Amino acid sequence: MDETFIVIMLRDNETGFLDKELGCYAVDDSYSLIYNTYAVEEDGKTVVYMRLTCEKDVEDWEYDAIFDYYDTDTVLSEVDSVCEEDGEYNPMWLVKFEFTDDTELMEEKIKKLLDLHKKELDSVYETIADKKDEYSED
Repeated sequence: MDETFIVIMLRDNETGFLDKELGCYAVDDSYSLIYNTYAVEEDGKTVVYMRLTCEKDVEDWEYDAIFDYYDTDTVLSEVDSVCEEDGEYNPMWLVKFEFTDDTELMEEKIKKLLDLHKKELDSVYETIADKKDEYSED
């Protein structure tokens, strides 16, 4: 399998444009869990914003069920904050963590974050598999 890479760009706080490449990181097949990512300067630090999502399109009934059963504490060991973002087609979580220039450390952090997120999603999918009737509107 070919390696897949993600690029984290620095976003200008005033214009919102992506100005500068901060780094390019190898990720495994979990890259599909990343909706988008960028970094901004905040209080003298560079902070990465990464939107995590599902690797598949979910059915309407699954949307709320996934949010209900997903434990955001699962990924908090790797990030500074995590919050649910509804209003997107699939469930999404915005995570924030501090950027480091060390490519290996960033790759490890991203890999661990994606592994934790994937593990939690798999657990949620298993938990909600028999809950369609509870979440379906008839």
